[in-house]
Amino acid sequence: MQEADHDQEISIDAPWGGLYIDGDWETPEGRDRIDIRNPTTQESITEVPAATEEDVDRAFEAATRAQTAWAETTPDERAAVVRRTADLIDEYEAEIREILAVETGAAKPRQDIEHGGTVTFVHDAASFAFRSSGGHNQSKIPGKENIIRKEPVGVVGVISPWNVPMKLSIRAVAPAIALGNSVVLKPAQESTISGGLLLARLFEKAGLPDGVLNVVPGRGSVAGDRTAAHPDCDVVAFTGSTGAGRLVGENAIEHFAFPALELGGNNPHVVLDDADLDQAVDAGVFGSFWNQGQVCISINRHLVHESLYDEYAERLAERASELKIGDPTDDDVVIGPIINASQRDEMMDYVERTVEEGGTLLTGGESDGLFVEPTVITDVTNDMAAACNEHFGPVAPIIPFGDDEEAVELANATEYGLAGSVHSADRGHARDVADRIDVGMMHVNDQPVNVEPHVPFGGVKDSGLGRYNGKWIIDEFTETKWTSVQREPRDYLF
Repeated sequence: MQEADHDQEISIDAPWGGLYIDGDWETPEGRDRIDIRNPTTQESITEVPAATEEDVDRAFEAATRAQTAWAETTPDERAAVVRRTADLIDEYEAEIREILAVETGAAKPRQDIEHGGTVTFVHDAASFAFRSSGGHNQSKIPGKENIIRKEPVGVVGVISPWNVPMKLSIRAVAPAIALGNSVVLKPAQESTISGGLLLARLFEKAGLPDGVLNVVPGRGSVAGDRTAAHPDCDVVAFTGSTGAGRLVGENAIEHFAFPALELGGNNPHVVLDDADLDQAVDAGVFGSFWNQGQVCISINRHLVHESLYDEYAERLAERASELKIGDPTDDDVVIGPIINASQRDEMMDYVERTVEEGGTLLTGGESDGLFVEPTVITDVTNDMAAACNEHFGPVAPIIPFGDDEEAVELANATEYGLAGSVHSADRGHARDVADRIDVGMMHVNDQPVNVEPHVPFGGVKDSGLGRYNGKWIIDEFTETKWTSVQREPRDYLF
């Protein structure tokens, strides 16, 4: 077994090893390999060995050994490591941007949000070391003191996605570490570096003790399933599709681990009859086409009042057709490549089926390699393929409605309940409609691609369980313990 140099620099061309377990960079021989490809050029970036179930077991053994000592460190020590990690993310900004562009096709607008948002999240997570507070409760028994404490859960398993990989990995990893837990991280195959090995390199440079963070790249059916099902995993933090999330949840519940699941969405962008059309279109363009629509909180359906429908559709299509498509390393590119052929084929199938079902293409609808044109489709109904499925691409189906009741009915006619947005010049009108739409996150006179580190992030219905960020993730990554102290002799019944 070969080991990489712990002091390797952070760059897309660096040798990334394959596994990071107990502070060692391992490149085991004779393993199945993960070929990491540049989605823009289709060239291979590197190959890394895929973790086996035995590798995942070793990672949990290391995490379990390290966690007790890490939990006993002072909040100052834990916070300092997390803050240094944030500083390193700033220091290596140019290198990280290149990694995101080359490995995952991130154009500059996504690089801006993913890099800046990650720094903000990590700084906020550092404060969790001091924000995990308990309390004292009164007792009905004379002389008794009730002490409520928050303690680390133990080992947190993180299974992260490829679409915004650094940010969506670190939003679980950094809070878990700050709160005194250890972590086993299984990144998506397509984002092995930016969603996994990069984090290991950053935390290692920040001085995190060996074993507190372990990274096991691999197949979801092997390394992912074993991570969720491992008996030493106390919380499973998963971000991904609803179908995969069900399997992760079943594996976690089997050994009574808490499943923190952020799953799919079918997010409505509702434009009421009194909306400011300029604002609604601006929001619609960003919410549909940022990161090629490859984000769980992107707009999946544009629900537009029939009085504004034609003008909204025409303006959205015009704006979409002007977005520059190309190499995401070019600063003026907005639309980069889709992550892989499977994702492209699925979204193109939805578009083709929607047109066959009666939808009208106003713009787009074609692909070249992994580049998919920003696509706007009118004459859509809620049951057409691009509307009833989470298309996860630069696709904007537009559905008309006649009144507020119909808008709410259409918005809620889905098994998902992640995010949404409502536009009206009358904010009270917008809020009345927004309050009736069944989602975990709703945005008035905006679009649904919104994340802030101090507000709860998560969905209802089939969009998941639990909430990320702030005090909500603190609750999920800690156990509440009640200790009573009897300070004077107690009279018992017998």
